[in-house]
Amino acid sequence: MTGLPPPSKKKLGLVIDLDTCVGCHACAVSCKEWNAGGFSAPLTDEQPYGKDPSGVWFNRVHSYEVEATTVAALPIADPVRGCGSAAAAADTTPQPAMTLHFPRSCLHCEQPACVTVCPTGASYKRAEDGIVLVDEDKCIGCKLCSWACPYGAREYSPVEGVMKKCTLCIDRIYNENLEESERQPACVQACPTRARHFGDFADPESKVSKLVAERGGVDLMASLGYQPTNKYLPPRARRNGATEPESAPAAETLDAQALPTVLRWLDRVLSR
Repeated sequence: MTGLPPPSKKKLGLVIDLDTCVGCHACAVSCKEWNAGGFSAPLTDEQPYGKDPSGVWFNRVHSYEVEATTVAALPIADPVRGCGSAAAAADTTPQPAMTLHFPRSCLHCEQPACVTVCPTGASYKRAEDGIVLVDEDKCIGCKLCSWACPYGAREYSPVEGVMKKCTLCIDRIYNENLEESERQPACVQACPTRARHFGDFADPESKVSKLVAERGGVDLMASLGYQPTNKYLPPRARRNGATEPESAPAAETLDAQALPTVLRWLDRVLSR
């Protein structure tokens, strides 16, 4: 079985804001586009326009209908069971029903079971930044890692017979030929609502660390003990739209004597 390196000084990962994600799938499409020619290329598609399309996607977006509630928490969707841990809300006011969009990809755990269960060392965790990767030259396609991952983040390519997964776009974030502003995962770069953020969680002053501290970022299925690096920001409390009717504004009166001469004349003409 594959061992884990000591805790790294750098912990790269994502913060995903469930409050601002609109489920547009831009993250999934941009991820597919970039990685189809990147570190883990190719990303296969079988019968993409047929009745039973299948393929490899590192990023998938699920949508859930959350019922109205008065509990002081909004559920964070679980990709396996459809529900999961709850994030504490600021108050207990009634919350209206809402649609929650849940992006799912590899969480680059501190204690990844997908790595320790691998019999060939194909799945491994990088000591320098904590990113979990797959060496496809060593992978035998046994799927043990996919069975061990509780988040459903592993993707099997039947065409190549190997496992694939999110790489945090290591061929972008370390690519010095790109502008510094573009050295971030493709999904982060493409998100139109800025619901995805990338950075170093080992740095308490980084943007991602501050977001987690300020918004109460949570681990997905924390009770399992895998310590995912990626965090989710819970949706903020919603208003139910029931507001007191506003009183009608007072009718305005026109002082004709205060108008210029030409307008007073026009007012008299139109008032006939």
